[in-house]
Parts: sequence; C-alpha cells; structure tokens
Amino acid sequence: MSHTAHIRSHRKPRRSSSKLALRAGVAGGVLSTIAVAGSAGPANAEPVTETIEMPALTFDSPELAGAVALSAEATQQAALDLDLQIQENAAAAKAAKAAKKAKAEAERKAEAERKAEEAARAAAEERSSRSSERTTLSSASQSVSNASGSAGTVVAFLKAQLGDAYVLGATGPNSWDCSSLVQAAFRQVGIDLPRVSQDQSLAGTQVSLDNLQVGDILYWGGAGSAYHTGVYIGDGKYLDAANPSKGVVIQELSGYPASGAVRVL
Repeated sequence: MSHTAHIRSHRKPRRSSSKLALRAGVAGGVLSTIAVAGSAGPANAEPVTETIEMPALTFDSPELAGAVALSAEATQQAALDLDLQIQENAAAAKAAKAAKKAKAEAERKAEAERKAEEAARAAAEERSSRSSERTTLSSASQSVSNASGSAGTVVAFLKAQLGDAYVLGATGPNSWDCSSLVQAAFRQVGIDLPRVSQDQSLAGTQVSLDNLQVGDILYWGGAGSAYHTGVYIGDGKYLDAANPSKGVVIQELSGYPASGAVRVL
C-alpha cells in the first residue's frame, strides 16, 4: 500500500470557467490598481505585504438574476406598448380617411340635390312665364289691327304657340315646323291646308306683298317650290316657326322679305 494512500487530497474543486474568468478579471483589476498606487508612492515606501480578498461575482447570484429578469420584463413591456401605439395610430388614420371620404360623398350628394332643385325651379318658372305670356297674347289678339272673324282666330292660335320649339317634322302641340304650324292654325277655322310649304304656296289666291291682309300666308322661294311659310299678322310683322334656334316667334317682314303670299280667308 502506498504511503500516501490515507492522505486526503489538498486540491479544491474546480470552479466553472465563467466564474473563474469573472473572478480573475476582478482580481486583476484590483491588483492593477494597487500596483499603480504603489508605484506612484515615495521611492522609500515600504512594500505592500497585505492583499484584500474581493468578493466573487457569479452569474447565478440572486441579485444579478433579479436585475436581468426586471430588464427583460421592461423590454417586453416596452415592445407591447410600442405595438399598441402602432395599432392605435393605424386605426386613427383609417378612421380619418373614412370620415374624409364620407364627407366628400355627402358634399357631392348635396351639390347634386342643389343643382336638381335649381333646374326644377327654373323649369317651373319657365312654364309659368310661358303660360302667362300665352294668356296675355291670347287676350291681346282680340284687338289686333284688321284681325276679325276667322283671321282673328288664326292669329290668336298662332300667338298662343309663341315660344314653342322648332322641330323638323313635328306637328305640335309643343313643337312644330313651319308648315305644320300654318296648317294647324287654319284648321281652327275649318280650312284644311296641305302639309308641306311647297303645296301651301299654291293654296288660295296669289296676292301682292303690297296688299297684304292679316291672315295671308307668306312663303319664301318660288310658288310651288317654297321652302318656308308663315302667316302675316299685321303692322308689317309675321309669325312663324322660324328655325331650331328661334322656335316660334314674331318677326319683322322687312328683316326677311317674303317671296310671295296667298290668301285663303
């Protein structure tokens, strides 16, 4: 048996490498500090004969573990707060965009309704004005110079149509072409005229433009090839369905002299 068999080993248990490194670092720092202090002292200073044992810091100490846990918890809470703020900002931006869109749509609808109301009001005023004008003209027709009997009836009908539209081929009651208006006017007194201006220029008796009477039919173009007709209403004026831009109007004969005239009354 070896003479050292019963001698207990003097070796200490090995510490973990991380603990040794930390402790060595701390010790090294302390010793370096002491060494610097010693070298800075007087040349005849006595050598340091004592060392101070520093407490060992280990990663498994309760204080360090608690600090790490608190730091992790704070980081996690900060991340949650940031995520919540991002979500709130996104929701607010979405709500603002929706509100802006709804406001624009409401304004668009309000503007459309306003325009529709204005159009309806204008149409109602126009209808009222035309109705009033027709009533006034109808009453005034009774006093037209040289207009009596059948001629007065023809002129009264024609003036009641003032303001109506000119539409080629239309025959009333609110739109006419030149010959359909003349035909309808004379129908009021039982005279059935041809439908087109060419034939109307041949109806009745040809008369001189210097000897016109109220109710005479005026025509433009040659007799039998006329392209337009109207009715003389006295005082150098005639009434006709002029064209699409004017509609049914009263005009001065001097401004657009007729080619000829026929008398059917």
